[in-house]
Formats: sequence, C-alpha cells, structure tokens
Amino acid sequence: MRSFILTAIASLTLTACLSEDPRNRLDEEQAFDSPVNLYLNTVGNLYHYIGGQNNSEGLQGTARGIYDISTLTTDEAIIPTRGGDWYDGGLWKSLYLHTFSPGTQPIEGAWNYLYKVIVLCNQAIELIQHHADRLTPEQEAAFEAEARGIRAMYYYYLLDLFGNVPCVRTATISMEQAEQVSRSTLFQFVWDGLVNALPNLADERSNWEGEYYGRMTQHVAWFILAKMALNAEIWTDDDWTDDKRPDGKEIMLDCQGKQLNAWEACLYWCEKFQNAGYQLENDYASNFFVYNADSKENIFTIPMDKEIFTNHFDYLFRSRHYNHGGALGMASENGTCATRSAVNTYGYGTPEVDSRFAINFYYDTIYVDGRVVRLDNGQPLVYQPLEVLVDLSGSPYEKTAGARMRKYEIDRTAYSDGKLQDNDIVLFRYADVVLMMAEAKVRNGQSGDTELNMVRSRAGMKFRKATLDNILDERLMELQWEGWRRQDLVRFDRFHLAYDLRPQISNENDRHTTVFPIPGRAISLNNRLKQNPGY
Repeated sequence: MRSFILTAIASLTLTACLSEDPRNRLDEEQAFDSPVNLYLNTVGNLYHYIGGQNNSEGLQGTARGIYDISTLTTDEAIIPTRGGDWYDGGLWKSLYLHTFSPGTQPIEGAWNYLYKVIVLCNQAIELIQHHADRLTPEQEAAFEAEARGIRAMYYYYLLDLFGNVPCVRTATISMEQAEQVSRSTLFQFVWDGLVNALPNLADERSNWEGEYYGRMTQHVAWFILAKMALNAEIWTDDDWTDDKRPDGKEIMLDCQGKQLNAWEACLYWCEKFQNAGYQLENDYASNFFVYNADSKENIFTIPMDKEIFTNHFDYLFRSRHYNHGGALGMASENGTCATRSAVNTYGYGTPEVDSRFAINFYYDTIYVDGRVVRLDNGQPLVYQPLEVLVDLSGSPYEKTAGARMRKYEIDRTAYSDGKLQDNDIVLFRYADVVLMMAEAKVRNGQSGDTELNMVRSRAGMKFRKATLDNILDERLMELQWEGWRRQDLVRFDRFHLAYDLRPQISNENDRHTTVFPIPGRAISLNNRLKQNPGY
C-alpha cells in the first residue's frame, strides 16, 4: 500500500504544482473545501520540502546546504582541491578551515531554506485555524500539531547552526520585521512547541510505509527533544564566546510534567524508543539498503522513490572517482572523501580495523562486478585514504586521495547518475539514541558502558569503557556520513580547536565559529539583526 504522504505529495503535484502558496494555483474554496484537501494544501505541502533536488534544498540529500556545513567543516570529511577540480573560489577550503564568512553560499543557502519552510509552516497553521469550521476539533488539533512540530524541527536546525536568530511565529510578520531572539529563548520556544504538540501527534513510526510514512509523529519529536536536552549546555548559552558554559545538571527541563536535569531529560525521551520497540538491526548496513523502509532502527527518513519523487541523494555521486562512476554505468564528480583522522579512528591499516570501515568507505583497489576499475592510463583505481591534503594539486594522488563515501547501497536502477535512488535517506536512527543514552549517563555521573557496547557489539567490536572520548570516537564510526559531526564536536568542545589537517584560526579560541555567521543579505534586509560575535 502506498503511504498517505506519498499520496499527499502526488496530489499536490497535480493540484498545486508544488507552489509555495497553493492558493496561487487553486481557488481557495476548492483548495480547502474538505479535511483531505485542507490537509494536503497546508501540512501535506510542507513535506515536499524535507528533501530536495536543487542546491541548499532539503534537510539532506543535496549539496551546499545543511549537510555540507555540518559535515565538511569537521574532522569527518573534506572536499580537497584536486588540481583544476573543486577549488570553486576557495569555497570548500574555507568550510574546512573555518574561514567562512557571512557571504559563504552554503551558509546563506541553509539559512534561506530553513526560513522558507518556517514561513510555509506559519501559513499552514493560520490556514488551518481560518478554515477550522471544516474540521472536527480532533482534526484541527492534529493538523495544527503536525505543522507546529515541523516548524519546531526547522527552528531546531537554526538553533544549532546560527544561535541568536529571528523567531517568526505568524505569517503576517515578514523576515524584514522579525525580531531576533536569544538562543536560550529560541531553545525554550522549540522545546515548548514540541512538548505541547506531542498529545496531538500520532504515536506511530514515521520510517515505515503506511499512513505516517515520512511524517512528523511523536517518535520524531522524541528524538529532537532528546537531542535538545543533550545539547542544552550549548543551546541555552546566549554568549558562547565568554568561556562559560551552563551546567547540564542544573538546567531543568519540563518532560511532560516532570522537571528533570538536561541529562535526565535526554534519557527520558530516549527511553520512549525502547518502550516503542525500536531496536538495532543485526546488520548495520541494512539501514541503508536500496529498500530500507522496513528498518526496525531508522526513526525518521526522507522517503525516496525514483518513480515519484524528484528528491536527490547527491553524496555518493559527488564522492566517487569518475571511472568508478563509469564502471557502474553512472557519472561521478570525484570530490568528497574522509579525512585522515577519520580513517585513523577506525584503525585503518591496523589488525583491529573497525568492521564498519568497509561498510562506510570505498578504499584501496576498487572492483565493480568482480572487475578492477581502471584509470584512463590503464592502471587500477586505488583510493589512498592516508594521502589526503587540503590542496592536492600536483600530488601524485591528486585524483585518488581519500576514502570515499560508501554507506548507502548503490541502487543500480537509479536515475540521474544514481542521485534519484530508492534508498530512503536516513535522518534519525535508534543507534544514535543508544549513544545519546551512553553520553547522557556519563555526563550525569553514571556508567554508559552498556549502551556504548550495545552499538559496538552489533558491529562485532570489542568492549570499550564509556568515557567521553570513546563515545565521541564511537559516534564518528557509527554515524559517519549522517550529518552529525559538527554538532558533536561543538558539544564536546572540539570544533574550535585544531584537528586533522586544520589549524586553529586566529582568535578562534573564543569559540565564535561554533555558530555560523548570519548571512549578510539577511542583515541588509533587516537592520535590527545583530551579527553573531566574531564575524
């Protein structure tokens, strides 16, 4: 059975032409004449934007947006300059070295995308309220809770990436008029919005095909709340440059009537997944198979179907060498690779290399269908994980340095050089929940050994003590290529330090780079906005 959300988006394609404002295409009476049409042309319209096909669109899948500024600024991955390829005016180097500015395109693209969807959420909420006479009280509450939950999720990303930002709560206030709020104020707004929406959200899985496939449900909200609690020391701090951080044990959060400290609150929301039956899959790789909509572990995904959606997954295409793509019958861009420090964390080249290394990366000699992939000169294609440099121009490994992204099974029937695939894009996953529990326990003075080693045991790896350093390493190995590394490094107070090939830049010891600059164009449109410190 096709899911409700698939039906909703397909209907939108026919009726609203995927306009940001469906009233531009349909008479208002027709667009909102029934509960189904009202849902499709308000809440249903919002789901079109979770994924994307153009740069900066979508929560994941495309380039030059949220994923890139969360990944390519870290010790996890890099796009080196490869001779005449990938210089792009110094863009990728600036992300990796933290020399980005208010005009850096992926930062501006992420900002514009997030606020675009927030504006649409506000419009959806007000349309639901305006046409409430066509709904039962239960329908009105459910529709509005879903829209508010999606809006809270988008503010969650702004909270993480930009800190003090405008909080636009109604469709009648434009971005030019929006008031900038402190990070702690936005934290409370997002927290309260999710907690208040919970009773009217479906207590259903979002990653399984069916009525709630790809939708905002209680389970998606639990995950965001757990992340917020885990990062509360960072996100309730209104001045991240003063070398003072709130204590998570003293940050009290409302958890459905219970007042818990940040670490206890994280555990409270994480434990709900255990009670709901989530579990680690026996096969780590299965969460990323071509068909992964039956995963017991995935929580929230971007549904993918190359026959229906135009959503892209660009990252495999962007990472593989040209000849590697050609051997698959596809093209490739020969760009993204893992950093040296990432592959060393897995123990590459040692007798105790982590089992997930071979799942997450292409490395050494590359085979496709049992045949060696060859370079144009006839030599075998051999990826060199330890030869990465920020600028490889002139290096003998200019085109072959770096272990490449593998994690998602290649859909050999995919369209558009593999970018239109059937693998759902994994956004939230239960393994992350288990590691959050380990970390919250350790930070609260308890043992996280059981949780850390649940994840390690599934990978067939030896017991490790749950120290913060070991948990950070585990998060890299388990969640490689999933877009979490920047947030993790900030929380562990590592993002502003030198790492891998990246030196600490001048005055970065004040941690100002732990949030991105507010785009210059946003400030020029609203002169009441104050730039983040250090930019």
